[in-house]
Amino acid sequence: MTVTKTPIVETFDPPRSGQRRRFTTEQKQTLSLLEQAKAPDSSISAVARRYGISPSLVFRWKHMQDEGALAGLEADERVVAETEVKDLRAKVRELERLLGKKTMEAEILKEGIELARGKGLLLPRSSSGKGGSR
Repeated sequence: MTVTKTPIVETFDPPRSGQRRRFTTEQKQTLSLLEQAKAPDSSISAVARRYGISPSLVFRWKHMQDEGALAGLEADERVVAETEVKDLRAKVRELERLLGKKTMEAEILKEGIELARGKGLLLPRSSSGKGGSR
């Protein structure tokens, strides 16, 4: 005698279109979507349908959890877009390049002044702390 298991049939309400919802880290964990999706008798798509969200969103959350990104969000740190990070890094590189250029210019000018003083083209530096007349 074989025992057949009757399949469970669930009905789901269709997701509301045109409404974008935001889920906090607490909501993701409170709903335990990811834990439900990990259950052996469940799938990510079924869990997503149950809560009326896109399966790709649950897959993204799972990927973020695997990378530890959801734990980082718990620290109440501001999340910065990757494009903003790239723009800021490019700006830092440009500023570092300009700083290096100005540093080299200053060194070249110092060497030029010392060379000119050595040849007697400029007055020697006054050693007194008092300002002289021009």
